[in-house]
Amino acid sequence: MRVGELSKKSGVPVPTIKYYLREGLLPAGVLTSPNQAHYDDEHLRRLRLVRALMDVGGLSIASVRDVLGAIDTHDESLHNKLGAVQEAISHPSPVELDPLAVADVQAFFTRNGQTECVDVTESNVTHMLAAALSSARSVGHDRIHELLDPYLEGLKIIARADLEYVTRHSSPDDVIEAMVVGTLIGDTVLKAVRRLAHAQVSRERLGEGTEPYLPN
Repeated sequence: MRVGELSKKSGVPVPTIKYYLREGLLPAGVLTSPNQAHYDDEHLRRLRLVRALMDVGGLSIASVRDVLGAIDTHDESLHNKLGAVQEAISHPSPVELDPLAVADVQAFFTRNGQTECVDVTESNVTHMLAAALSSARSVGHDRIHELLDPYLEGLKIIARADLEYVTRHSSPDDVIEAMVVGTLIGDTVLKAVRRLAHAQVSRERLGEGTEPYLPN
């Protein structure tokens, strides 16, 4: 297909496609003449992924390039690729880290057998967790770290569902792309479903009356 057809099928304007080509986010097409190139379904799939990363995930061009680099690496295991992608799409808050929050994260990892977490800033994921706990501490919620262990147990169920979903795809690249899009969209879905769960559990525990809740 020519660039006009690629634009029509993807819904991405031609100038944007040409910008992605210049930035290296989209592989060059096969030249059929000095001024014409042919694009195939692989270009369409990559274009949709780039749009998902930018529009759904809100990633910058540099971050998108990091994600695509992780996807295109051929000498890594699928597990390592998934880890690299999760790092690329994770963005810690720029808040100053509270030493007690950092200690909480390190203790959490130690309890769960991941003793290599010495410096939380070496990983975007662990840095993000430490930043979240630091923010909680800054507003007086010093004990929110107590939720980490039950959160982990609950989220393992979700992680298994995620992996079962993405590994239905046949090729490693398809698995990676499904993980990227599924994680970004799934984060939003989880927020919404979590709020629905809060409403249900609150109704069960607190009721809908006007009496204040008094813990036992």
